Amino acid sequence: MAIEVLTKEDLVEFRMLLMRDLTELLKNKPSQTKQWLKSTEVRKLLNISPGTLQTLRMNKTISYTRIGGIIYYAYQDIEKMLQSNKVESEQTLFNSK
Repeated sequence: MAIEVLTKEDLVEFRMLLMRDLTELLKNKPSQTKQWLKSTEVRKLLNISPGTLQTLRMNKTISYTRIGGIIYYAYQDIEKMLQSNKVESEQTLFNSK
């Protein structure tokens, strides 16, 4: 069984390739055209349970609009929530100095 050693430089190169590929995927992704999402769409988008979505509503982490018995979420508000809760990596912090 052969042992393969990875160096820090290998990991940095992998990171750069991965970031480039992800950036390309995001550039080619069709823009979101739907302004309002229902609960099921938000749960699928964020990969969360109905209980977690309810908790986000109750503690006012995510804003919503209720019309009749249907709850709607603004796509733009979900993006803002994700950005406001973003935690920067050490690499990002190091590069910004």
